Amino acid sequence: MAGPVRTEAVVLRSIRYGEADRILHFYTPGRGRVGGIAKGVRRSRSRFGGRLEPFSRVALILHEGRSDLLTVTAADSVRTHARLRENGPALDAAARACDAVARMFETANPQPEVFHLLCNELALLDDEPDRATYANQLAFRLKLMLVAGFAPQLSACAECGAIEHLQGYSGAAGGVVCAACEASAFSLGEEAHTFMVAALGRPLLEAPAASERALRQAERAINETVEHHAHLRLRPAAAG
Repeated sequence: MAGPVRTEAVVLRSIRYGEADRILHFYTPGRGRVGGIAKGVRRSRSRFGGRLEPFSRVALILHEGRSDLLTVTAADSVRTHARLRENGPALDAAARACDAVARMFETANPQPEVFHLLCNELALLDDEPDRATYANQLAFRLKLMLVAGFAPQLSACAECGAIEHLQGYSGAAGGVVCAACEASAFSLGEEAHTFMVAALGRPLLEAPAASERALRQAERAINETVEHHAHLRLRPAAAG
């Protein structure tokens, strides 16, 4: 039904449109990903100010009309995440987190867990910019996979259920595989396996450390699982 919509949102992306407008992609707790247009936002006297910058958490009033794009009629800042914008690695990590959410959850289906997970990640990067590590980015993606329903199987062979001799990982199978089932798998070291288990089980604040080699293996496992089960490719996580 057409009319005003009140919601919190994270600004995922902002695109210039026309002479003074912007097309915005938001992620909301009750509507999932939605698109909106902010008219006149690029004018110096815009009533929105700088409140609709990417990575901002905002309280919106949107007008729902006949178009797929909702019109932004009011926006108040909940959290600007100003500190992360002053730190290159944190800013890059925030961009990759928003991009991962936009790719993995592109529909209007409500996923409040995704909204709160993204808010937690952006707040962590804002409070402690030094947390913008390769390990943090992979831990965030593993948690997104959990919410999406295709978290990797890490406790037993994803093919036959065996719990011993787990030495490979298969994206097609969706998890670790044993020696007897590893035909289409790549080698997953113990350190990478331990990292993935801990990253799924701990809060983002407690994302475990691991060597770059182990993290590269974990990222390959994430990417191959997402590509096979969600049919999409994630932007590479930044190492270092």
